Amino acid sequence: MLEPNEAAGIAILLWAAEPEAPHRLVTPFFHAAAAAAMDTPVEIYFTARSVHLLVPGVADGLRASPHHDKTVGQALREAVEHGARLFACTDALHAQGIDPDHLIPECTGLGGAVQFMARASDLRWRTLVY
Repeated sequence: MLEPNEAAGIAILLWAAEPEAPHRLVTPFFHAAAAAAMDTPVEIYFTARSVHLLVPGVADGLRASPHHDKTVGQALREAVEHGARLFACTDALHAQGIDPDHLIPECTGLGGAVQFMARASDLRWRTLVY
């Protein structure tokens, strides 16, 4: 049972987090890993161009900085290892020409605007947008 004012979970929307701006990509996964490590349910929704991060090899080829040892793929997998769940927006996949059957195995499934908005309108959930 939740304590008063305790979040039921955190829903993260990746909107401006795209492969062309790798300096923006690691922070959302670090935040997701931290929350999940604290036993808070975490759902990450990939929208717009962020769905490219779910294509095999893309996230592993990106670094937030030449001074940062982890790839974006490693940060993503670390969040998943702590319990974060990854959802790909079907409309974004279609708009980007990505086949939903060829995503990384860490992707939990499909989930878009309706699913994220259900989380955002649930007062027990917190939302972050990157």
